[in-house]
Amino acid sequence: MSARDYYEVLGVSRDVDEQSLKRAYRKLALQHHPDRNPNDAEAEARFKEAAEAYAVLADPEKRARYDRFGHAGVRGAGAGGIDPSTFADFNDIFSGLGDLFGFGDVFGGGTRRRQGPIEGSDLRYDLQIPLEEAAVGHEATLRIPREEACDDCSGSGAAPGTGPERCAPCGGRGQVRSQHGFLTVARPCSRCGGSGQVIATPCVACRGRGRTTQERTITVRVPAGVDSGQRLRIVGEGEHGLRGGPAGDLYVVVHVKEHPVFRRDGAHLLCGVSTGFPTLALGGEVTVPTLNGDATLKVPKGTQPGERFRLRGKGLPHMQGRGQGDLYVDLKVQVPKRLSSEQKRLIEALRETMPGEGVARAHDLAGTERDDTQDDDRPFLDRMKDIFG
Repeated sequence: MSARDYYEVLGVSRDVDEQSLKRAYRKLALQHHPDRNPNDAEAEARFKEAAEAYAVLADPEKRARYDRFGHAGVRGAGAGGIDPSTFADFNDIFSGLGDLFGFGDVFGGGTRRRQGPIEGSDLRYDLQIPLEEAAVGHEATLRIPREEACDDCSGSGAAPGTGPERCAPCGGRGQVRSQHGFLTVARPCSRCGGSGQVIATPCVACRGRGRTTQERTITVRVPAGVDSGQRLRIVGEGEHGLRGGPAGDLYVVVHVKEHPVFRRDGAHLLCGVSTGFPTLALGGEVTVPTLNGDATLKVPKGTQPGERFRLRGKGLPHMQGRGQGDLYVDLKVQVPKRLSSEQKRLIEALRETMPGEGVARAHDLAGTERDDTQDDDRPFLDRMKDIFG
């Protein structure tokens, strides 16, 4: 399947209408047709790529799946996508253009569509969990709507007790041939749609589709330490295949919600904690929040505002290994907005004991040094806020 965006392949916008889509494909198909570009591998590759893109976008159901899930939503014809085996060689591609150009297999080289098993499509589910659940693991119960083989007809599309019959107009070949001079033109049979079989008595439950939409409840184990964007693959829980083909897979994409206190960096956590100036100056203990409750951080005397401390093992589990990440704590100064008369007196007395306090150098957020050659006549508390705030 093409890795490029199908709209980009055909050179159209995502809201293109049916007629414009058909014109864009016809132009590319004529431009890169192997008959016009013999022995040109690049032209043949672009011809196949355009055919693949048109096969998906021209079908409303396939196009809706592609718009929602991308290439994963149309992987395999069972997903409403294109069966890669359909375009296994040049003749198959040429036959697939019959409905567009009015001819099928020129020179009689076409073959009917494959009737073997087709794998079901993959599904995607976006799961949001809080950081606390990502830290310890989470068992999520998901409700997944998906296409499954019809229980009444076992996926055949025929009513119970009956089965598909060979198409009479094409003799089961899936193509009707006609002679035009020295050319033999083969077109997909209009009766069976190229399958070579018809269902005379369709199943009532699935209306002959062989599949029904069911909603299933699936339990998924989200491992501890999972991060946003990581995918969990559940094998066989996608949509069922056709004609006995295997089921696709379910991909659960995890999104960890932002936390009001902690910021995540891989398995590590970061947070900010405010404390008073005396604790930084004299040392002491500060209560720090963690995902498992509060912890005590010992602050050495003379600690500067903004210094970072590490609490080992207080982060998240390493998803791909053993052990835990760390919690990094940035200490900030908490300046009181209101002071009692006694507190003001003590701070004034402290200022008198600290020579050069009025000309202390400070740096702004950009790291540039401010000019302190002139005395600052502002109140002491205002200057303290500048220094420690």
